[in-house]
Amino acid sequence: MPERPVIVIPGDDPSQFGGTPQLERLRTLGEVVIYPSRPESTEEKIARVRDADIIINSRGIVTWGAEEFAALPRLQMLTTCSIGVDSIDLAAARSYGKTVCNVPLATVPMVAEHLFGLMLAVAKQVALQTAEIKAGRWNKPYNVFLRGKTLGVVGTGNIGAELVRLGKAIGMEVIAWTFNPSSERATRLGIEFVELEELMVRADVVSLNVKLTPDTRHLISERELGLMKNSAILINGARGRVVDEEALCRVLDAGKLYGVGLDVFPEEPVASDASILAYDRVVMTPHAADQTPEAMDAVNSAAVENVAAYLAGRPTNIVSS
Repeated sequence: MPERPVIVIPGDDPSQFGGTPQLERLRTLGEVVIYPSRPESTEEKIARVRDADIIINSRGIVTWGAEEFAALPRLQMLTTCSIGVDSIDLAAARSYGKTVCNVPLATVPMVAEHLFGLMLAVAKQVALQTAEIKAGRWNKPYNVFLRGKTLGVVGTGNIGAELVRLGKAIGMEVIAWTFNPSSERATRLGIEFVELEELMVRADVVSLNVKLTPDTRHLISERELGLMKNSAILINGARGRVVDEEALCRVLDAGKLYGVGLDVFPEEPVASDASILAYDRVVMTPHAADQTPEAMDAVNSAAVENVAAYLAGRPTNIVSS
């Protein structure tokens, strides 16, 4: 590693690092190049980082795979500004000897609060009732009272564990599913681990909080959706492809589910003709669960810490090396 490594932020759009105190702090660690727009092609993306020793991937829409890594022999380390690392082909990173880090804890409370807010917005039909009032209609549809209802948390990592706490705080019963349940974790969280099928049957609200992997792609599909109560609510704050969106649309067409809250989608931005936009029982936010000033500062700080630790020879938050 050179004495003054080249650190590139290749697609800071919308702006996350630009003009922040963390950008100035980053400049103390090396020569920083920041691009305030997204690269329009793979060739442009590679050209932006060809001289980079380190990449900070501030936006997940900028992706990295074998083609890019093969063209970047100088690159040593890449850190995301997110918990998720699905913007990076980890197998390719390993094969080309690139170290990949993430920021697993920085935005946990912000993301969990956002997903909890989505649950409340769906339960109280906030978007639908706002639209009705603006249209001059004074309807009073029934809302959902969540206290005493069952929250099913799919994935009990840091965000899932925080949602367990929030659900219990308003008096919900909480059950959960994970690939690796343990009695110790169940006791610590104060929950019951059940099989996924049982969770889908029992839960009044299902919150998805797993990372996207081959094992979780379409984890929730027609079969799982069909097990849910007609009165149930589905919240997805994981990744869009954890849910089979076509199956979800068919279920909604059949009049099943009280409502859905989505912060993530299979394709982002969502196309203007996407089928999911047709349902007034679906509340949506644009992958914005961590978009608060506090969260932005936290992830920027954590990414800079990852760079500093790597340069000091003590890399942290490694997901691939």
